[in-house]
Amino acid sequence: MNEPNPNKHLTPRPAATVIIARDTDDGLEVFMMRRTEQMVFVGGNYVFPGGGLEPADSDPHWASLCDGLDDADANRLLELNEGGLAYWIAALRECFEESGLLLCRDRRGELVTHDDTVLAGRLASLRADLIAGRVGFAELLREHHLRPALDQVAYFSHWITPVGAPRRYDTRFLVTAVPLNQTASHDGDESDHHHWIRPADALERQKKGEIQMIVPTIETLKTLAQFPDSAALMAYARTPRDIPVILPRRATGRDGSRSLRPGDAAYAEVSKLDPHMGGTASYEIIPGVMTRLSPRVRRITAPNPGFMTGPGTNAYLIGDGDDIAIIDPGPALDVHIDALLSEARGPDGKGRIRWLLATHTHTDHSPAATRIKALIDDMGAGVELIGRPAPEFGNQDRDFAPDLIPADGERIAIGGCTLRVIHTPGHASNQVIYLLEEENMLFTGDHVMQGSTVVIGPPDGNMVDYFTSLRAAQAVGAEWIAPGHGFLIADPKKAIDRIIKHRLEREAKVLEAVRAVSLSNADGGTLDELVVKAYDDVPAKVHPVAARSLHAHLIKLQSEGRVSKSGDRWAA
Repeated sequence: MNEPNPNKHLTPRPAATVIIARDTDDGLEVFMMRRTEQMVFVGGNYVFPGGGLEPADSDPHWASLCDGLDDADANRLLELNEGGLAYWIAALRECFEESGLLLCRDRRGELVTHDDTVLAGRLASLRADLIAGRVGFAELLREHHLRPALDQVAYFSHWITPVGAPRRYDTRFLVTAVPLNQTASHDGDESDHHHWIRPADALERQKKGEIQMIVPTIETLKTLAQFPDSAALMAYARTPRDIPVILPRRATGRDGSRSLRPGDAAYAEVSKLDPHMGGTASYEIIPGVMTRLSPRVRRITAPNPGFMTGPGTNAYLIGDGDDIAIIDPGPALDVHIDALLSEARGPDGKGRIRWLLATHTHTDHSPAATRIKALIDDMGAGVELIGRPAPEFGNQDRDFAPDLIPADGERIAIGGCTLRVIHTPGHASNQVIYLLEEENMLFTGDHVMQGSTVVIGPPDGNMVDYFTSLRAAQAVGAEWIAPGHGFLIADPKKAIDRIIKHRLEREAKVLEAVRAVSLSNADGGTLDELVVKAYDDVPAKVHPVAARSLHAHLIKLQSEGRVSKSGDRWAA
């Protein structure tokens, strides 16, 4: 494998890594080798075989030589427009170069083994010729009438080396089971030692400092440790699933620098705010500290963290001039109101709040609006309250008296920007969300939150309306969601798909719980009896809150004729 010239600013080089697994009496083991200390990229670290794609891996003649996979299927699996097959070819080539294992079939269609008397004595010399460049991989296979056994290799994961590393790779991890009766070994050139080792044991040795490994290897081993044998591992790898691109990103906070990966709460926001990966964006939300999300949008979070509010309620300052709007001013806390007024005023003192908008009137979102309006009115300036009046039920801010009640689809001009209103009842009957058209950013209040499931509490909360409103929010086609709690959320369509999927899975558990209780009691069960079964995957301390959403699910199921209610009992 040839190392590219170091240049961290180049586009990451396409690469393939192959995880080789085998079964033992002690469980699943994987082949790992230690790269020599002299290697520029991860020298001294234990890795899986792999390396960069070479031009010959993309030769169109491979299509006629391969078994079990063509370029169209490879492109579909890797979500590429072209060139997908080259990753499998590179994986097999690197596997032979770096481990000595040859994943091929002979002219009879049989997998090559070390019992093959024709090849057994030649594999070592053929490997040496391939590494030295005296023969190409395709030439080697043609000479011995071999065909790559691509059906033995499955797609596993996708990692990209972050900016700053001495070498950068865009790497597809693939996985295979060790060929029967073949023996693996390190190459003695780029690697100087190898192990067959259980993933859990490798992780333990790394934790103790006995061996070095980089983050992608460690995280891959954590996943591999879940499988009892190679059959289970290969079945998982071959199951269709969403395989995200994992590009670690550095971020900063009160505890110093930290590496983030997809799935971490701050990852998407850090990606937006720090596209060149300088490590300057924050991995935490600190109440009272302003975060600039774009030239038009700033966020200040209220100091009301908790189980229902996450790091606190987000207030968003909108505007590209001196006239400022605030979406969801938050709770009526003096320190929070002072922070909003100070930020809006700006360093030159010219900024002024002209509009205060509420997504809904729960008491952690709108009460500060009335207080701020009163303060500004006392100074002789006018401010407009925009939102819908508090409904009769629930924990509502009944002092909120809007000057403008926005209609669904209405466009409101504020601070040099335009907000489009979408009425999204479900969590609250008066919930609206706002699309900042210039940024294609959707301010969702509690309609979509980060990191937790929205509570739908009847009688004001309605699960049927919530499903309808989720799809309405999805249809907007926004690029970003700015939630009432938590960091920015990327890819709203996918995020809302996940919410709908989760809600439907919960609904299925609710129906299953009702049916189970109805078998032992024809009258069915109460909310307290059903919540224990329908929410058995959450801590018991959460059940009182979960019972509210359970109630909403039951009302929806009742409207569909799938459950019935008599008194306080629900039955199938």
